[in-house]
Amino acid sequence: MGLVAAAVLFVALFAFVFWPEQNPFTQRAASRLDFLQEKREMVMNNLRDLNFEYRSGKYPEQDYAAQRDLLEGEASTILAEIDVLDRNPSTR
Repeated sequence: MGLVAAAVLFVALFAFVFWPEQNPFTQRAASRLDFLQEKREMVMNNLRDLNFEYRSGKYPEQDYAAQRDLLEGEASTILAEIDVLDRNPSTR
């Protein structure tokens, strides 16, 4: 009898600890805006890392300027598209 009670308690505890709060099979689809916001964060993090590495002397000035211009151009494109999507919610 004690073994059955322990097994039931173990199963209940296991289900309580590992049961997801939300059903992982019913996640909402990521929108274009979600994708762009994630990409914006990635580009901004890359810019921050590039600035840090340049200030620490790991990047030559020419490479830094070229990479910074590339990342800033990509960031401006992403921000422009986010702005368009924010103005016109029907295109999300």
